[in-house]
Amino acid sequence: MRSHHTVVLFPSLLRLLEVLLGVTYGCAVEYRDYHLRELRGRELLHGNWGHGKPWLYTDILGDPQEHRRLGPKNTNREPRATKDTERQLGESAASSKSVKNGNKKKNEKGSLKSPNGSNEGEGYYGFGTEECPPLGLENLKIDDFQLHASSIKRYGLGAHRGRLNIQAGLFEDDFFDGGWCSGRNDPLQWFEVDARRLTKFTGVITQGRNSLWSSDWVTSYKVRVSNDSHTWTTIKNGTRDMVFSANSEKELPVLNRLPTPVIGRYIRVNPRSWHPRGSVCMRVEILGCPMPDPNNYYHRRNEITTTDKLDFKHHGYKEMRQLMKAVNEMCPNITRIYNIGKSYNGLKLYAIEISDSPGEHEQGEPEFRYTAGSHGNEVLGRELLLLLMQFMCQEYLVGNLRVRHLVEETRIHLLPSINPDGYEKVFELGSELGGWSLGRWTHDGLDVHHNFPDLNSVLWEAETRKWMPRKVLNHHLPIPEWYYSKNHTVAVETRALISWMEKIPFVLGGNLQGGELVVTFPYDKARSQWKVQEQNPTPDDPVFRWLAFSYASTHRLMTDASRRVCHTEDFAKEEGTINGASWHTAPGSMNDFSYLHTDCFELSMYVGCDKFPHESELAAEWENNRESLLVFMEQVHRGIKGVVRDMHGRGIANVTVSVEGINHDIHTAADGDYWRLLNPGEYRVTVKAQGYNPASKVCEVGYDMGATRCDFVLSRTNLSRIKEIMEKFGKRPIKPLQQQVRHRQTQT
Repeated sequence: MRSHHTVVLFPSLLRLLEVLLGVTYGCAVEYRDYHLRELRGRELLHGNWGHGKPWLYTDILGDPQEHRRLGPKNTNREPRATKDTERQLGESAASSKSVKNGNKKKNEKGSLKSPNGSNEGEGYYGFGTEECPPLGLENLKIDDFQLHASSIKRYGLGAHRGRLNIQAGLFEDDFFDGGWCSGRNDPLQWFEVDARRLTKFTGVITQGRNSLWSSDWVTSYKVRVSNDSHTWTTIKNGTRDMVFSANSEKELPVLNRLPTPVIGRYIRVNPRSWHPRGSVCMRVEILGCPMPDPNNYYHRRNEITTTDKLDFKHHGYKEMRQLMKAVNEMCPNITRIYNIGKSYNGLKLYAIEISDSPGEHEQGEPEFRYTAGSHGNEVLGRELLLLLMQFMCQEYLVGNLRVRHLVEETRIHLLPSINPDGYEKVFELGSELGGWSLGRWTHDGLDVHHNFPDLNSVLWEAETRKWMPRKVLNHHLPIPEWYYSKNHTVAVETRALISWMEKIPFVLGGNLQGGELVVTFPYDKARSQWKVQEQNPTPDDPVFRWLAFSYASTHRLMTDASRRVCHTEDFAKEEGTINGASWHTAPGSMNDFSYLHTDCFELSMYVGCDKFPHESELAAEWENNRESLLVFMEQVHRGIKGVVRDMHGRGIANVTVSVEGINHDIHTAADGDYWRLLNPGEYRVTVKAQGYNPASKVCEVGYDMGATRCDFVLSRTNLSRIKEIMEKFGKRPIKPLQQQVRHRQTQT
């Protein structure tokens, strides 16, 4: 009866396979008939195809060895089958071809290479082999309900924590720990991912548990696939179960490609051996291509599309330069490319200026900057700035009024790669294999973002000793002399940034980072030396909070209370923003230095959970951040602005601008213009300059976008006028004046 039932249903299955093979897999037509005949012969013989069994390419296409004999010539050898579960065969990260940004590497002739090294024209087992992207464990596209496990050690080590590169809390037994750990250490444990739709699985990436105190990682595993979560098929190499080599330490990701892609809904990783002094713990990412299914509810619900025609790919150093050049050639009237210095390895730090008068500072026009890539492995910010410069150029050309207003009223600077040396390191491995820290530091091992002079301590010591404001001012704190000496603790990239920040009168800046979804604002350093987390606001805390909220509230995910936390902190409860020191103390940060040494308010935007998202995710990440990038730029026009002139109408440089009630002053630029970021309200503003009488007035800031104009005219003091006259006449008037005074004294 079972055999007869199978024969009756087979024609419809045959037709389904023809559609799948012809449309989805791109198999050559001349080989399809052979594979279907082979499949039909085995189906009629065994009568068990399709009953809960996943669709392996070996099932559809026949035995790989037999296929190589009948199909295209292919001399590549597949891995030999294991003899026991203790042997660690499979491909490790060192032996496998790395997935570079989701694209296949090219051979010397430029043709694409398949995973086993054969040319794409020949095919992998005779069919086209696209490189499948990650399903999304790391970037949270896969939600917690799609992750299951045989057992767990405790909730903080549950299946929902088994995500690639997830980070643990500071302490052991934390509610948010650093991976999945099974309740028992035996070969029967498994970690399962439900793709919620038929998916072509092509590979598995694993890590050990992230922990400061424990050493836990899996050293080998098997892979099983299912269509219904009841009947499972183990990935084989020939007739034997294949055992893949896993990790030799806990942080470096290891990629294993399946020898034959397999189609199913569920995939399980079954650990077979683990670190002898540890437990069965792992973090996982799955590579897979969802099969076409227009009726799939989950796919439609999570799908994000963009109408912007931008270059959604990862750009190496040369590609970045070429893209910036292309933008400059497309919009030569509003862009200018320049470099602010060089990296340790001599790579130029390129920036692009976007303005209606590129190359010059216009009086009354504020300067804004976005920077990215201070940590070389936090790649998303770099790509967002490359996308932003393309977007600004294209929209300006088509007459987008919002973009035109930004370009014509603001001088915008975009520096996409502060640490190109670090980026090149992780770029070589690709989006999934760099781990959490590779490429973070400069070539000489320094963290650029935390490599600036610690001016916080100088300020706070002066406050304690009551040296303010006579000995130490509350603004423009000088850089210590030792910092200028040649030593190995200051990165050349940091020196280049400081020189750039001092040269241009920036008003507002944002540095894009990754690995979280939150905006942080100064101070980044805790005032108490013994505390790692401490609320430490600046005198401009209300302004900083508004600036942070302006970015977070317009981001698609930062303030979404229903979203899953990236690692351990639920920043959505705090409206997607946090004071830097209350998160974790960081002396010498770029944000604090910018606030204390220059007139620029700087914040950090952590723009995504995944530091180095797969290329296929860039369009969605652009949609997540596009509005926020524009809104934050527009905040440079919030507060008051004006020009401080003398009686002859000339701008006065380096005038101190003070706001009553806010213990932080700013200065006018070379042309006498200034910008003071403030929230709506009334403020008494006082301007002071050496040789001039101070002046004050009340300036009102409204709720509408656009800074309030608040100009000042200063008159010279009598003493300064006397000195000016003395200088003009070579100091001759002073001698007769002294003689007259002495003569009067002798008469009295």
